Amino acid sequence: MTAPVRALVFDAYGTLFDPFAVKARAEELFPGNGAALSQLWRAKQLEYSWLRTLMARYENFWKITEDALAFSCRTLKLSCDGHQRTQLMQVYLTLPAFPEVKPALEKLSALPLAILSNGTPEMLEPLVAANGMTHFFQDIFSVDSLQMYKPRPEVYQHAATSLGLPKESIGFVSSNYWDIAGATSFGFRTYWLNRSAAFADELGITPTAILSNLAELPRALS
Repeated sequence: MTAPVRALVFDAYGTLFDPFAVKARAEELFPGNGAALSQLWRAKQLEYSWLRTLMARYENFWKITEDALAFSCRTLKLSCDGHQRTQLMQVYLTLPAFPEVKPALEKLSALPLAILSNGTPEMLEPLVAANGMTHFFQDIFSVDSLQMYKPRPEVYQHAATSLGLPKESIGFVSSNYWDIAGATSFGFRTYWLNRSAAFADELGITPTAILSNLAELPRALS
């Protein structure tokens, strides 16, 4: 019989909070380019995190996010001055939670809940507070203390060690399949939040469960 999940760890960006909410501000600043800028910015943000980890040339997630924005604007031939860049970056401190997130966390609050994110503490703490969600989380773990990014196994081990629980008893939730792949490979029980009905990558890895909405998680755990 499978042991019950004793704690839940959530990814932040794309799982709890919507990183594509920057599209509205990007559209205000660069009419007709909001969608393209938000999509390229997010793609480059993730790519830079993986490349810097592979090269052992760490920069924190705020710097990576800023660099990805600069690249994206240059690629799309958008003249982005310092004031515009600041406006876009500040959105990352107030990204909205997806609509079902808070009700789902309420139902899950009997378990210890934590966040494990590439974001810095200076990015994550204001973001959680802006959404009125600080009281839900026992811990907010940032890769910044390790100076390497997910999906390195050391990052998932950091959460398990800090929680003081065996990895097999920790449920990990992410909307990013690459993150689910890393956490599954490490040994977490994984719940892929597949809101967009995307196809899984061909990595030979199967999550514990696939959810279309975070509201499905309480039932999946039972």
